[in-house]
Amino acid sequence: MHLHEHDENNAPNQAKEVSPTDPDAHLAHGVDGAQPPLESDGAEQHRRHTTAAGIYGIYETAHFGIKEMGVGRAVHTLLKLNQKDGFDCPSCAWPDPDGDRHTAEFCENGAKAVASEATLKRLTPDVFATHPISELLKWRDVELETLGRVTDPMVRRRGSDVYEPIAWHEAFDLIGRELRALDSPDQASFYTSGRASNEAAFLYGLFARQFGTNNLPDCSNMCHESSGTGLSEAIGFGKSTVRLDDFAMADAIFIFGQNPGTCHPRMLTELQKAARHGCRIVSVNPLIESGLIRFKNPQEPAHMLVPGGTELACLFLPVRVNGDLALLKGLMKEMLEEDARTGGAVLAHDFIDHHTEGFEPFADDLRRESWEDIVADSGISRDLIRQAARIAMDAKRLICSWAMGITQHKNGVANVQSLVNFVLMRGQIGRRGAGLCPVRGHSNVQGDRTVGIWEQMSPEYLKALGDEFRFRPPLKHGFDTVCTIEAMHKGGIKVFIGLGGNFLAATPDTNYTSEALQRCRLTVHISTKLNRAHLVTGEQALILPCLGRTERDQQASGEQFVSVEDTMGVVHSSRGVNPPVSPHLKSEPAIIAGIARATLGDKTTVDWEALIADYDRIRQHIEHVVPGFTQYNVRVRQPGGFYLPNDPYQGKFRTASRRAKFSVHPRPLNAVGDGRLLLTTIRSHDQFNTTIYSENDRYRGIAHGRRVVFLNPSDIERLGLHRDEWVDLVGHFESETRRAERFKVVPYNIPAGCAATYYPESNVLVPIRSVADKSNQPTSKSIVVSIEPATASATAS
Repeated sequence: MHLHEHDENNAPNQAKEVSPTDPDAHLAHGVDGAQPPLESDGAEQHRRHTTAAGIYGIYETAHFGIKEMGVGRAVHTLLKLNQKDGFDCPSCAWPDPDGDRHTAEFCENGAKAVASEATLKRLTPDVFATHPISELLKWRDVELETLGRVTDPMVRRRGSDVYEPIAWHEAFDLIGRELRALDSPDQASFYTSGRASNEAAFLYGLFARQFGTNNLPDCSNMCHESSGTGLSEAIGFGKSTVRLDDFAMADAIFIFGQNPGTCHPRMLTELQKAARHGCRIVSVNPLIESGLIRFKNPQEPAHMLVPGGTELACLFLPVRVNGDLALLKGLMKEMLEEDARTGGAVLAHDFIDHHTEGFEPFADDLRRESWEDIVADSGISRDLIRQAARIAMDAKRLICSWAMGITQHKNGVANVQSLVNFVLMRGQIGRRGAGLCPVRGHSNVQGDRTVGIWEQMSPEYLKALGDEFRFRPPLKHGFDTVCTIEAMHKGGIKVFIGLGGNFLAATPDTNYTSEALQRCRLTVHISTKLNRAHLVTGEQALILPCLGRTERDQQASGEQFVSVEDTMGVVHSSRGVNPPVSPHLKSEPAIIAGIARATLGDKTTVDWEALIADYDRIRQHIEHVVPGFTQYNVRVRQPGGFYLPNDPYQGKFRTASRRAKFSVHPRPLNAVGDGRLLLTTIRSHDQFNTTIYSENDRYRGIAHGRRVVFLNPSDIERLGLHRDEWVDLVGHFESETRRAERFKVVPYNIPAGCAATYYPESNVLVPIRSVADKSNQPTSKSIVVSIEPATASATAS
């Protein structure tokens, strides 16, 4: 059953099949305030910290935690963070140790995420009443963050410039009326951020499909969709093939397009263990990041006093933006040639013969590549390529790790599959200390996908879901994130519901996306704190405040816990420890159930009240629908949880041939034209995804501002620019141009011809139609820009 009976043959196809591309995309002018405001004085350049964590990291953790939570609450809360009887960190998805854990099992950035959620500051209806939406749109993102936790459900009514309180039942009724009034279920879209628990995500997907649509975009569409697509094609599995303790066993770790010191700081502890055991760590990234230079582990007080800290990477390869595939071809060509010189002593020929396919076309393609082209396209010298290849050839156990520096390009899937080629050549998969490790950026983004948040779940999953709840799920693929935005812009999506996240700031083409959101009849955000996405709304808007990870969840049968999956496939419990910040909060599962009851009425086959009364019942259903969750309620209660099945970890591949696939990909053409640069977006250290904790980045020497563009000194001179000059960045895509105003020039050690700047300030430059082949992921790491004198001035906000 569906709430709306309709012809499934007319349901929307997912982006990989048919994209509802809007021909007027380049005409978007945006909504005032959709972009973060301009800066007056702008950022200052200070001494760069080249050692990660250390005493300064401890100071920052304590200072921020006490400022937000107070001493007692900070100590009580943080000591339960990432503990087996505590709650899971709401920031990154890096796994926890299987065995004993430190008393303080967290990093600086995780502690800041917790302090942000467990803050003593409250955003009450009175505060909303005194600050109209038009005023809040002028605030900087860091100022919105400091308003604190939303305490009550709030509504923006048609034509109003303020949010006002609304009762929960009225909010649910409003959503239900708008959803039922749609001509088709496919005119609604249900977005999910990585913060949602397995239980909430499963209910969310169940509700959307009972309503009648697979429009379930998520943040993975924008971050690791290329990883999932590339890995699934090559090895039949879209996740990491290693476990945490494999890092200490590795002889070599290659880290591509990733900044662990800022984005996954607890990874540095594992890299430190590896380095101390003699592992050779190679960093491949346009910027040489402080987190991979040296590390002082806060868990080792005596070591904190030693000058310098532990050196991590032994070799830095400052590849040109999107030069990774060319570099990988160079590494693999060197290995192939050395194998020929040594009579077959380098490659894992037995593994290649018995466990892979496609090697000969792959090898022929490498032989045809010229070293001149490889060096030119990668920006890495022949000697450095040889050094890195030697490290790979000498390693008996090698791990390849990566993040969005690999995935957010037009050739993102090709990049991922080239990493697969790299490990297959020496059989570096399916054994301890070796394998592939895409590092997910948000806690439980992987778990959400596992339990059903995807616009193109398999027919097997949909059948199991339908059998479990006695209904007929829609079979046609829904819209991913990019297609959802395009459909909203064209009027095809009229109701948007976001389960967490900051949709406006996280997505590409800010002006276009802001116009798309305003064309909705209703936008709904299930959130803990205010962000810019709540201020650029449809005709009507709701903010539904939910419990955070840190808070106790009391339901009819007693106190509940939820579960999450980390980046290495471990599912474990998360139990809040603090009382809710307001009596008016509901849990994410309870909010979803409230929307479902108000929308579906007596047409639903689900006993939503029973599921919310006891989350064990939700987990029982997940066990019946999703493979790998056998005895879910028993195993999730075990300290540390349990591992989901992982065939490649056992040396098995779920491809049609039961073999891993070598693939052939051309080097991308990155020619940008005279006077132009290839720009990549990055995150500052005091930032988690789109949440800005402060406008400082000590690892890059930036303070009191964010609108900066990092340029090679030779490009500054070549373009006639000057340090601290205000400039505009003009993006070029096909015949379109986009402008990001007022950025300060910062000389930096970045490859010539390349540039870098922080997001979300630079998202305005990412075209909605510039996406990765196959995965439809936005190309936020490959933006062609020119630089012009600043056209705007700013006054202090």
